[in-house]
Amino acid sequence: MMSEVRFYLSLFFRRFHYLALIVIGCAAAGIMLAFALPPVYRAEARLVVESPQIPGDLASSTVQASGYEILEVIQQRLLTRSNILSLSERYGVHADDPSITPDNIVKDMQERITIQIPLETYNNRDRAFFVKVSFDAPSGEMSANVTNELVAQILEQNTALRTDVAGQTLEFFVGEVARLDQELAEQGSRILEYQEANKDSLPDSLEYRRNRQTSLQERVVQLDRELSGLRDRRARLVEVYERTGRPDFLGESLTPEQRQLRQLQDQRASARVIYSEDHPRIKSLDGQIAALEAANIKLGLGTETAPNITAFELQLADLDGQIDFAERERSINDNELQKLAASIEATPSNAITLGSLERDYENLRVQYAQATASLAEARTGEQIESQSRGQRVTVTETAAVPQQPTDPNRKLIAFLGVVAGFGLAGATFLLLEILNNKIRRPADLEEQFGGPIFGSVPYIQSTGQVAAKRGLVTLVILLPIFCAGLILYLIQINYEPIDQLISIVNETLGIGTSAGESESG
Repeated sequence: MMSEVRFYLSLFFRRFHYLALIVIGCAAAGIMLAFALPPVYRAEARLVVESPQIPGDLASSTVQASGYEILEVIQQRLLTRSNILSLSERYGVHADDPSITPDNIVKDMQERITIQIPLETYNNRDRAFFVKVSFDAPSGEMSANVTNELVAQILEQNTALRTDVAGQTLEFFVGEVARLDQELAEQGSRILEYQEANKDSLPDSLEYRRNRQTSLQERVVQLDRELSGLRDRRARLVEVYERTGRPDFLGESLTPEQRQLRQLQDQRASARVIYSEDHPRIKSLDGQIAALEAANIKLGLGTETAPNITAFELQLADLDGQIDFAERERSINDNELQKLAASIEATPSNAITLGSLERDYENLRVQYAQATASLAEARTGEQIESQSRGQRVTVTETAAVPQQPTDPNRKLIAFLGVVAGFGLAGATFLLLEILNNKIRRPADLEEQFGGPIFGSVPYIQSTGQVAAKRGLVTLVILLPIFCAGLILYLIQINYEPIDQLISIVNETLGIGTSAGESESG
């Protein structure tokens, strides 16, 4: 085991100069890269998304999107091509590279801008949370200016977005209420027109029409009986007249005047049997008869012997008038019954149509009530957003000009260069051993020939080989020192004095600042 360790240690020291050259080269490359990378300053601002100032159970905003969703929308608006190009031109972010294309400007600016929104606030709408906004720039002042501009745009976009949403919601419900009001008026007019057009066959008067139909049917039956009786009386009157020549025997059909005239005539006939024509009794009756005949003639009744119309005709006329009146009344009742039957028959379909119109009206009324309530909420929400009483974004810390660059981490890059040198040297050493199949020790001979070795003579270098090897090692050690001195000399002559360069390096690495802070402490 110890022989193996000694063997590999001898190989390591034998190849130390090569390995050292690899380590030094990688370390030098790492240090050069650390100082060659341009400094990146990152100014950071902090925003807070506050919870609504008015409780939601008292009055809620019409902006229902969470703060996370609103900030996501704002972030997409900030990263639009036009806005990014405007920021780059306004603050001269790419002024030192006039040949850069707009596409590369957009890509570079999107990589420089950072907006950190906590993901856990996505589902919590009322919880307050903080947002970090930063911008990477080659100078601290530029980084602070661009970051503050981004913050200002976020505040402006948040206010505009929330007020626009609230205003659009209010505008929508104002239009919706006006539309539903118009539709309600039109639907009411349609219902009124339908009711006017079908006022005799609407369901609300169905009971009255059925009662009216029943009473009319009873009246028709009664009229039929009356007509039957009148027609029988007329037929009997005609039959009596045709047999006797008189309409009746008892004078029941005469008027009082005609009946009185008949009585006077009967009295004169009785007195004529007893008295002569010159008797005062006869003359008195003649005077009364003449006067009554004159009165009957004047009334148009005539007398019994010379009537204007006969009693038979008068009775027939009376009966015919009653029959005609009853028939007209029955015809009127029949017409009304037909109309009632038609209206009662049309009532079910009219009820369905009217019910459909009224349901549409009721639906519109419910929608109108809901829209009116939503309009009131929209007005309240618009007032909340216009007065910034809802969820809002405020600045807790503006971006200050950073005094030290944030990136790159030069110490880490240099350290990684050294680590990479050691790693590459170790990998080279192992690779050389894996690829080397030469016989270099007795164990290799035993493995090669499969038998024990009784003795071995080590390789003896000549004096020239030893001198050449020592010279190469010395060259490997002195060459980096010489190159570093030459570089420092050239920097001293052509670029900047060494002491100032050391101050810049210390300031870049933060050494000078730490020392100054220690002294002040």
